[in-house]
Amino acid sequence: MDLSSASRFSTLRSDVFAGIVVFLVALPLCLGIATASGVHPFAGLVSGIVGGLVVALLSGSHLSVSGPAAGLVVIVVSAIASLGSFSAFLAAVLIAGALQVGLGLLRAGRLASFVPAAVIKGMLASIGIILILKQIPLGAGLLSGAQAHVAHAGALSTPFGRILPISLVLCATSVAMLFAWETAFAKRYALVRAVPGPLAAVALGIGVTLVLDWIAPSFATPVEHRVSLVALDSFGALVNAISMPDFSQLVDPDVWRVGVTLAIVASLETLLSLEALEKIDPKRRRVSPDRELKAQGAGNIAASLLGGLPLTAVIVRSSANVHAGAQTRLSAIIHGTLLLASVFALTAVLNLIPLASLAAILIQTGYKLAKPRLFVVMAREGAGRFVPFVATIAGVLATDLLIGIGIGIATSVLFAMRASFGSTFMLTRHDDYFLLSFRKDATFFSKPALAHCLAQIPERATVLIDAERADFIDADIREAIDAFAEEAQRKQIVVERVRWPQPNVAKETSIRLPAVLTRATG
Repeated sequence: MDLSSASRFSTLRSDVFAGIVVFLVALPLCLGIATASGVHPFAGLVSGIVGGLVVALLSGSHLSVSGPAAGLVVIVVSAIASLGSFSAFLAAVLIAGALQVGLGLLRAGRLASFVPAAVIKGMLASIGIILILKQIPLGAGLLSGAQAHVAHAGALSTPFGRILPISLVLCATSVAMLFAWETAFAKRYALVRAVPGPLAAVALGIGVTLVLDWIAPSFATPVEHRVSLVALDSFGALVNAISMPDFSQLVDPDVWRVGVTLAIVASLETLLSLEALEKIDPKRRRVSPDRELKAQGAGNIAASLLGGLPLTAVIVRSSANVHAGAQTRLSAIIHGTLLLASVFALTAVLNLIPLASLAAILIQTGYKLAKPRLFVVMAREGAGRFVPFVATIAGVLATDLLIGIGIGIATSVLFAMRASFGSTFMLTRHDDYFLLSFRKDATFFSKPALAHCLAQIPERATVLIDAERADFIDADIREAIDAFAEEAQRKQIVVERVRWPQPNVAKETSIRLPAVLTRATG
């Protein structure tokens, strides 16, 4: 065997192994995100399959893995409730995919870099908070609706309703295990390094279900609190499982609003994942953001036509892919192929998974997005970062994701304006001489700062106005200085303009300034 053949075999072996690992990570996440979104688990698997078999082929990324994202759960839940049906929501996903393709064609992939990091972190933290709050009832085995009136052995009555202790214990144990699974102490064991945490949590849930079904069926997790996939044992069953978008809803403004929201958030999450992935890629390969947007858009169009959830590039699965030793996009394709096979071959096993186990996985995911340490770090970075961060979280929790992002961006802009325009002028003084220096271009936003500086100049003073550093001076600023110069004659103030640019012609005047100037307040 020559060296090139050996190299290709080594790469193939690495990609196959990584594809299997990513499949084991993605399977419980696809099911859990679908359950958290209030849709059939099959919809989550469809998105994972599309992410592996469509997006991976079109994407320029060698290591990125796409599928349903926890960050979109909030949008999915509220959108289905507001639009009234899953088919109408699929129409919104179709619109989102088309918009993403359009953004890619317009080369808008780099626009995400204009969104402040504090706003993005606030968006993700708010998603984490909502994710945890939404999964707590499911993790506690809360019996709601018709379930609350069905007799379940061992169900406990609480002020919040009847809960299943087995679900609560299983969820709490799984959450603790997931956190322990990532500690340095646990990583010393080969089993922990070989088995992904989400798969271990699911395996624990299946094991507990099998044992209780055997020795104490009345105390086992009821069927309503387990995954419920339909067996796809025929072509007709497969066709029945696939949902189609309601194309008549494409003219509904509410559907377009959801589609725009999905396109923006999914694109942001994808581009953030790619940015993070580039940092952990051993070969530091860069990916065209525009090509990735087109690939994600095509994936969302395909997912909508097959009844799947919206998808993005997901950093959890992508990082698992890198750490498993993936070399090419073949690993993502293998993961998608295995997800497709599981739909047909593993239905009976998947239906043994308690929803409490999936809730535990998403609770840990939510915690990672909204770690308490994140709030401490943002607070230490100053008000300019912390206030937009908190404003974004408050906006998302009080309204919705898109409005919350808008509030965060607006808050960031206000702080940027304050920092920028508040330091446009510097006033220094020596005896009765004052020097008003322009430190940068001056727009009408700087008028309050200019007025503050000019108000400190007393009668019978000499004022030198130096605009050397300003290439542009707004007409409003010029008028304010002209008005001050006219008023200065009455107060016996001498005003001289130094290196003062004309509106259309750059002009400099040389003048000797006092040798010693001390800074005045302002």
